[in-house]
Amino acid sequence: MVADSEHDANMLYAVRMFVPDPFIYLRIRGKCHIVMSDLEIDRARELARHCEVISLTQCRKQLEKERRKSTTAQIIRILLMRERIRSVTVPYNFPYGLAGELRRLGIRIIAREGIFFPQRQRKNAEEVQKISAALTMAEVGLAEGIQAVRQAKIGRKGRLMYKNNPLTSEKLQGIINSAIAQAGGTATNTIVAGGRQACDPHERGHGVLRANEPIIIDVFPRSQKTGYFGDITRTVVKGRASEILRKMYCTVERGQDIAFELIGNKVSGRKVHETILKFFQKEGFKTGKVNGHMQGFFHGTGHGLGLEIHEPPRMSPTTTDTLRNGHVVTVEPGLYYPEIGGVRLEDVAYITSKGPRNLTRFEKVFEL
Repeated sequence: MVADSEHDANMLYAVRMFVPDPFIYLRIRGKCHIVMSDLEIDRARELARHCEVISLTQCRKQLEKERRKSTTAQIIRILLMRERIRSVTVPYNFPYGLAGELRRLGIRIIAREGIFFPQRQRKNAEEVQKISAALTMAEVGLAEGIQAVRQAKIGRKGRLMYKNNPLTSEKLQGIINSAIAQAGGTATNTIVAGGRQACDPHERGHGVLRANEPIIIDVFPRSQKTGYFGDITRTVVKGRASEILRKMYCTVERGQDIAFELIGNKVSGRKVHETILKFFQKEGFKTGKVNGHMQGFFHGTGHGLGLEIHEPPRMSPTTTDTLRNGHVVTVEPGLYYPEIGGVRLEDVAYITSKGPRNLTRFEKVFEL
């Protein structure tokens, strides 16, 4: 692999330390080797003790002796020739230009489709703790956000007022993100979407929030220390919800309970999703396109969570994934109708031999 470990989850998984600039990683006969600059080499020797740390400067000096250009491809060639290796497997997103250079140097490149480290799907106890810690950061932010909504006053035309100013999606996002930062996390693209905006599951939300309308708050921070993610969603109403909105909320809540009842080892992700979809339809909440826009339950029930916010396995209508012990997945059914609003609830499940364990501790409160 050639990537930085701040943005590439596979690299972070392999070396277990943050490095902001791309570097070379090789695994040869089960042993990991990393090529580090003078800036990073001492830190790498301390934090990545499971890897052999190779000096980038020494590699460049060798290339100078050979009167070759000091390129990444040439450095990789040196390392491979030492081990008499002429064929390597790379991730599917390996840099195209670099692959071409290596081929011209006589190196065979095999791009592996799908998951580069399949073992990433099954989390060990240490990883579950890291996800739980990131989830706690999400809950800290969510608690601050919901408290702000609870303290808000209902002003003219139903506008929410907070500390004598209109409470906007942007303001609430700032409150949430600030609390997460103080807890050691980084929050990006936090969702605070009210009313009709909540009917687009990935709409971040903008403008003034209003009373008696659903507000979806979806928080998914990354731990600054470990790189693992937390993910949680709650839907709240400041004031009074309509009867149909209350029914929709209860239906989504029950749908989440059904998912937890079904999730387990060797269970089809598609089966979990289809069961919830059928339950929603039975309760009168149909899914389909109306006037060119999707309504109902039109996203997946959940996804894997770890060093990426969205990773395998999936629980969706098209997935072929099978759930296994050790998987950590979100459970986030939702319903969306423009004339009513949107409702989504999301917890995180850790699948064990005794069934799923809910890692989320945050309460569900609807009307504030």
